[in-house]
Amino acid sequence: MSKKITITEIAEKSGVSVSTVSRVLNNSPSVSPAKRERIQRIIDEYNYTPSIFARGMINHKTKNIGVMLPDITNPYFASFFLQVEHFALSNMYATILFNTMFTKNPRKYETPLSETDYFKIILEKQVDGVLILGGQIDKEEVSPSFVEALNELHRNVPVVIVGSRIEGCDCLFIERNSKQGITSLVHHFKALGHKDIGFVGGEPGIRITSARIDAFRQSMRAFGNEPLERHIVMSDYYAPDGYQAMKQLLEQNPGQLPTAVIAINDMVALGAIRAMKDAGLSCPEDIAIASCDQFLQSDYSIPRLTSVDQHNEYLGRMAVLQLISAINGSMESVSVDHMPQLIIRESCGSTARL
Repeated sequence: MSKKITITEIAEKSGVSVSTVSRVLNNSPSVSPAKRERIQRIIDEYNYTPSIFARGMINHKTKNIGVMLPDITNPYFASFFLQVEHFALSNMYATILFNTMFTKNPRKYETPLSETDYFKIILEKQVDGVLILGGQIDKEEVSPSFVEALNELHRNVPVVIVGSRIEGCDCLFIERNSKQGITSLVHHFKALGHKDIGFVGGEPGIRITSARIDAFRQSMRAFGNEPLERHIVMSDYYAPDGYQAMKQLLEQNPGQLPTAVIAINDMVALGAIRAMKDAGLSCPEDIAIASCDQFLQSDYSIPRLTSVDQHNEYLGRMAVLQLISAINGSMESVSVDHMPQLIIRESCGSTARL
């Protein structure tokens, strides 16, 4: 028959409750054979296909997960969310995005809501679990009140955080390898003959910035070179910040510029290259540039950017796997083997020097 039927109508025609129909749809053994046969006959008669929501009624699951991030305009978070959404959908989970706009980016929209306000909104949406990318959790100093708010959210639904563990936080964590990419970049520049290497971008007080700059200093010292602090200019994570950071580096170091610079990400690298061009300098002829974090289309810039692929597709997959496991009752941590990969292109000057 062509007429569509709802789960409520099936229950009415069968003379049973909606929950009993849902148990049949979920192959629960707690329905008598007579009732099961009566319900199944109506299902077959109307060729009924249950929705994900109907299948979730018996176990009180919505098959929705919440994803909270601070700025969807940032390519890092945008690409990460796409990976999460793809893998969640392949496991029959829909994703609800909560873009908190918790960022210093001057182009952000003004919002009166705090991240803890979003926790309340998330619970109102009745999601099965929450995945958190960035925001206050990335700060070096996370307030005790925010940690308690995270724990309260985790007591209601499983919460997985992509980032470094926070003392006193009961949530599950997927930890990134924050240092390997930097080490690879420094080794690559050293192999190309660079001695003076600078670093631009990254917001002060943020864990990923501190981790990468610490790794930069350690890698330089391993080669017997003490990095010059005036060659390290922090700013933020966007192209205008890369422009300003490189402009400051050029103005503060006349006559003693680094021959290579590492940028916190591809957007900062593009801003830095623009600042060099405006100052009459070329990349990589005057200063070679490479990025810690590859975004989409980095191989279409001029020059093509040497960058580090952080393999967000792997991190996104593992984060969703951890969350689904927690939703299903397993709080055991998923083993993560995150290995960033150096992608060599034109901006580091490899072709010219080798």
